[in-house]
Amino acid sequence: MTLQATQDKGPRDDRWYLSLMSPNTKGPQFAWLDPTSIYINAAAFSDLLDDLCAELDAGEIDVVAGLDAMGFVLGAALAARLGRGFLPIRKAGKLCVDTDRVSYGNYSGRTQDMEMRLPAFAPGTRVLLADQWVETGGTMDGAIRLVERQGGVVAGMATITMEENDATAAYRARYKVVSAVLPGSRWQAEANAQRLSSFDSYAPERTFPTAGRTAA
Repeated sequence: MTLQATQDKGPRDDRWYLSLMSPNTKGPQFAWLDPTSIYINAAAFSDLLDDLCAELDAGEIDVVAGLDAMGFVLGAALAARLGRGFLPIRKAGKLCVDTDRVSYGNYSGRTQDMEMRLPAFAPGTRVLLADQWVETGGTMDGAIRLVERQGGVVAGMATITMEENDATAAYRARYKVVSAVLPGSRWQAEANAQRLSSFDSYAPERTFPTAGRTAA
């Protein structure tokens, strides 16, 4: 029986889709894993969004901001589910309108610039920040500063996982953080160690969309 069929039959295994994420095969200059295989599998992507949205209240959010680049995928999908608009926060030099810019340190230790359109929203706008994976928290720090400099209010953070360290502990203490990887779970321990046990049996074919479907 396929993974898709298993999920369609009844109650699903909690956070089953996390096992679809693939390990890094290209070296230390890249992130240590790739969650995008979740997005290409319709059942996995839908269940990921279900789990995140179950902990979010659209009434507390005015707009969802996605962090460049993979936060665009997760953020736009969450915005559509919540019935809210989407704001991209981009790496510097990509927007053709007036922008505000900040520098931040990314997960690899490099300093980069990110920017947001100016103006992006009215003062007091409640902004949910979405990124695919929060490792050191540096990128998220840049986004927070951009939002707050325009008078926005950070309504929370949404991510597949937030690794545990001093910076991310401060985020959890200050903001509402919603993550598919739950604190205290085995997935959290493996994310902190930057190696998932599912890597041992990872096979790309498990993530493939079902071929040959006909429209209902």
